Amino acid sequence: MSSELPVTYLARHGETLWSLTGQHTGLTDLALTERGEQNARALGARLKGLRFSNVLTSPLQRARRTCELAGFGAAAEVDRDLVEWDYGQYEGRRTAEIHAERPDWQLFRDGCPGGESPADVGARADRIVSRLRGAQGDVLIFSSGHFLRVLAARWLELEPAGGRLFVLSTASLSALGYEHQVTQPVIRLWDDTRHVAT
Repeated sequence: MSSELPVTYLARHGETLWSLTGQHTGLTDLALTERGEQNARALGARLKGLRFSNVLTSPLQRARRTCELAGFGAAAEVDRDLVEWDYGQYEGRRTAEIHAERPDWQLFRDGCPGGESPADVGARADRIVSRLRGAQGDVLIFSSGHFLRVLAARWLELEPAGGRLFVLSTASLSALGYEHQVTQPVIRLWDDTRHVAT
């Protein structure tokens, strides 16, 4: 993807056991599955030839390992703002289990008891957006699904709850950029998994 204006590429981490089972994985520091590692390498092949002024990664091992296997470990800077949503009491639980107790619960509206609210996650995303707005070249970010969805919403100047409108697969590649001028943020690519083994 070529553009004269800076592009920010978003890489969601590869598959983990909990992403397979649908358990909310916030700060639990899970490793990638074998297929997750394979898809992280495939993501690296997809990114081959692109140059980045900055590579940023969540400190969680699923993101850092994806970054390493994709070939960017040596260049990466860890940014704690890129960690996944803190699910508090809902950590490790599936949405269906939570709905059995709270049928009307919505993550992007309600947040999690003992964890983060949408505004909390949005504030972290805003700090990342501020960094990106000042970037002098393309940036590559490795993080987790719900955080990246909020980041995309905030990039587009939507409320954090706007993250509910985006789906994001493991080891997917997305891109945020601008159309015509730096004042018009857009999504250039979303949830691309052509490189991922199924």
